[in-house]
Amino acid sequence: MEILRPNEPLFLVIFNVFVIIMLVVDLKVFHRHAHEIKIKEALLWSAFWIMLAMLFNTLLYFWLGSEVALQFFTGYLIEKSLSVDNLFVFLLIFSYFKVPAKYQHKVLFWGILGALIMRSILIGVGAALIATFHWIIYLFGAFLIFTGIKMGLQKETAELRPERNIIVRFFKKLMPVTAGYHGEKFFLKIGGKTYATLLFVVLIIVETTDLVFAVDSIPAIFAITTDPFIVYTSNVFAILGLRALYFALAGIMDLFHYLKIGLSIVLTFVGVKMVMADIYPIPIVLALSVVAGVLLISVVASILWPKQLEKEKGK
Repeated sequence: MEILRPNEPLFLVIFNVFVIIMLVVDLKVFHRHAHEIKIKEALLWSAFWIMLAMLFNTLLYFWLGSEVALQFFTGYLIEKSLSVDNLFVFLLIFSYFKVPAKYQHKVLFWGILGALIMRSILIGVGAALIATFHWIIYLFGAFLIFTGIKMGLQKETAELRPERNIIVRFFKKLMPVTAGYHGEKFFLKIGGKTYATLLFVVLIIVETTDLVFAVDSIPAIFAITTDPFIVYTSNVFAILGLRALYFALAGIMDLFHYLKIGLSIVLTFVGVKMVMADIYPIPIVLALSVVAGVLLISVVASILWPKQLEKEKGK
């Protein structure tokens, strides 16, 4: 019997059905009632999604070999670490709109579902462009180097201006929006007229924010491999655990103040790797070592030299 190959339509259908089933079980079974997710529950879910990714990585090792498994793991590590930057912005969005903690899970769930769809489209377009126009890989590399340097020089305090979101402004012209929250509802009828709730506006902002982040993260993984299968699956597993990771880290995000510098170095490095691909292909083992080493150092440095929040407040 012939072995099923990863890029065959049947395997991709099976993989996507599995992802949808996991998301439905998450929302309809374990989180069918709106509640504030505590750190213990979030940590357990984070461990579950990471374990699932590592099981898939093990499957790849025995199925397609160590090189493919290393590519997946490196891509997953990059996407997972870059997703932490998303969490800072999500925290700002929820704080700005004063979203009740018990409704944040639903926003993140549908936001992540939308992110999976949008990223699959971006990955397909990116893979097609690289396959057709090889030189575009140099543009991706240069973009990552620019983004990495920009991230390193950026101020730590991000400014949130939802009123400037073009999609939100356009949506408000199409449909009236309520002034507050109405439980978990995204839409409701008032006097026979359909209104979008403020919770749906928050969802739109989360979706568009993730799309902006995807423009940075997807070229980064193309520096590791141009195989659409590895790019897609590593993205999917990184995003699946994003919601649980948010609730696990929401209260301690300020502790990792050096992580942004680490991420800027990682983006710059993978950009250089992409630009040099035809001159000197950097081995995947070396790339993994650099990425993991930089991230580990940035986390350890954040713990050893914490931000002096109390002193700053006292000034």
